[in-house]
Amino acid sequence: MNKNDIAKVKELLSTPKSIVIVPHKNPDGDAMGSTLALHRYLVKKGHSATVIAPNEYPHFLKWMPGQEEVLVYNAFAKAAKEKIQDAQLIFTLDFNLLSRTGEMEPALTEASADFVMIDHHQAPGDYALVTYSDTTMSSTCEMVYHFLDMLDAKTDIDIDMATCMYTGIMTDTGSFRFPSTTQTTHTVIASLIEKGANNAQIHRAIYDTNSHSKLQLLGVALKNLEILPEYKTAYITLTQKELDDHKFQKGDTEGFVNYGLSLEGIVFAVIFIENRADRIIKMSLRSKGDFSVNEFARAHYEGGGHTNAAGGRSLLSMKKTVAQFIDTLATYKTVLNS
Repeated sequence: MNKNDIAKVKELLSTPKSIVIVPHKNPDGDAMGSTLALHRYLVKKGHSATVIAPNEYPHFLKWMPGQEEVLVYNAFAKAAKEKIQDAQLIFTLDFNLLSRTGEMEPALTEASADFVMIDHHQAPGDYALVTYSDTTMSSTCEMVYHFLDMLDAKTDIDIDMATCMYTGIMTDTGSFRFPSTTQTTHTVIASLIEKGANNAQIHRAIYDTNSHSKLQLLGVALKNLEILPEYKTAYITLTQKELDDHKFQKGDTEGFVNYGLSLEGIVFAVIFIENRADRIIKMSLRSKGDFSVNEFARAHYEGGGHTNAAGGRSLLSMKKTVAQFIDTLATYKTVLNS
């Protein structure tokens, strides 16, 4: 943010306000961590703030400080709409297009409140009065830390806020192994640990709470793993039946795509997950190096994200989606093998 944006935010927050904070649909650790950390700060400063998530989020995030106060839009739409209508200020975190909120989009579009966007994804929209966008950042949680610093509010960061921000940074950097992890990221992490974030405890809460059925589903995913050596690509498929047979819960397939990317010589990995209720094939795409899955997803699968991590969807059947994907790869053969 520039000096004018910082001044605008300070002015917006100078008097108590009714505020709504929104993560994207299917919120992950970074989305929930950033919204919950900001929520606690705003409440401490005397604002009436509510986090409204478009839909439910994974059970392995349900331990996070303040999550019990989250209002889930698709479960309590009437109450959520009233909060949005009454809001004087709306923060949108970890996304930059209102369409990323799914069924919640119309309510946000009709809102009379001013918007503040904090996000690290590419190609931000122009709906916000103040836009804090930085694609070089590891996570939105790291951005929230810098946002608070710019508001001269670092001293307000307590153990709960630090815990939430640490969670988002850890999950969005793949436990600090992705290229977006910088020296500054580690400096922020050190500060959060100093504020009371228990790194070992947070890691256990996120990664060591697997159910037996989730691990069995991982086994199915690995069995379904296919390699296309000529394209340095690996892909995984999971059908609705396979999900149902293993009592799938939201978040159970988190990280599965990275197993394909971990293979020696592979630079592009995709997981295709059938969602019969929405009649789509949901896709998560990951890459190494300069191959942009953001551009690939935008060009072919109505998606987007970051250079090395993106999402998309297909309206075709699983069989046709995979066949189309393999056909499309032929166009990228030179790039993938460079």
